[in-house]
Amino acid sequence: MAMTDFRFDIVGFDLDGTLLETHRDLGAAVNHALDLGGFAPVPADHASDLIGGGAKIMLKKAVDEQGGLPEDEFRRLYKAMLAYYAEHNAVHTRPYPHAEEVLRELAARRVQLAVVTNKFESFARQILTTLGLAEHFVAIIGGDTMGKGRAKPAPDPIIEARARGGGGSIAFVGDSSYDVMAARAAEVPVVAAAYGYCDKPGSELGADTHIDSLAELIPALERL
Repeated sequence: MAMTDFRFDIVGFDLDGTLLETHRDLGAAVNHALDLGGFAPVPADHASDLIGGGAKIMLKKAVDEQGGLPEDEFRRLYKAMLAYYAEHNAVHTRPYPHAEEVLRELAARRVQLAVVTNKFESFARQILTTLGLAEHFVAIIGGDTMGKGRAKPAPDPIIEARARGGGGSIAFVGDSSYDVMAARAAEVPVVAAAYGYCDKPGSELGADTHIDSLAELIPALERL
């Protein structure tokens, strides 16, 4: 297939578990808040199981597993978690293998690239900038960008990513049910990142296809 014949004008990516391995820094922020609340820490590996839906849901799962908290006390811990993460969000976070090569190859095919994450937009921009990746994207859309109730699994951020990419055909890549539901609601093809923080096996997320490495992404998109 010639580079100019690539089917998609835009490719959107989830962030955590799709482009970036973030669970160590997220886990450290959760554990900071848990310690303040007198809870036991979660192991780093378990932190990856909690990811999905944004930081608030991640912390809520961790707290609820240990008995829960009244809303006002939970809100205090959540604010402490965000403050900690703002200062420590790119300590251990790294791109997945092949991420940078894939972004460069898609750009060479004149594909516009977007990030659609449920992480706060400011955090996403900060992390991508620190890692030297922000320049690849025409849009970085966070869970707070579109307003309350319009983050994934709502289709709004993917629709917005398509608009910011200049319109045309778009495919989305993500590692969770939220990603697949958002893409389905936006009526765009979706690839499941089975290597990520999947809430069920990647082959069972309901995507059009799944990949076990970002090295497989462009061939998978060509087959869609």
